[in-house]
Amino acid sequence: MNNHKESIKDMKIKHLEMIEAVIERMAQNSFHLKGWTVTLVSVISAILISGNDRRFMILLLLPLLSFWILDAHYLQLERKYQILYRNVIDDELDADYSMDIRKIIISEEDKPRISTLGCMFSKTERCFYGFILAAVIAIVIMWRR
Repeated sequence: MNNHKESIKDMKIKHLEMIEAVIERMAQNSFHLKGWTVTLVSVISAILISGNDRRFMILLLLPLLSFWILDAHYLQLERKYQILYRNVIDDELDADYSMDIRKIIISEEDKPRISTLGCMFSKTERCFYGFILAAVIAIVIMWRR
């Protein structure tokens, strides 16, 4: 009987490690998207400033908004897997060792945090993408002069 309990405990630990690995991947994806955002906005800014056509300045917003939405999606997935992790630790889910985040038990407190807009306008996303958006607006305004 004792070996059975240890076996279940070991499987639970492996399950938690799998969830941690997914959370880490989501965080890495978010980090890479932020790097690509800075790179693309910088390159597009340099190309557009060197040209004379103002109509293409709107192109600066396309990668910014696209990456912001995609980054928010990764943050949303990361937060859902964090909830799954908590659910597994608290034994709130059946011991089926599933990675299906559709089965998570979401508290009322977590609902706004995992909404798409909640993730998009979280402190970190707002600060990072808001700063870049402000920089893009400043570039457009300064370039017009």
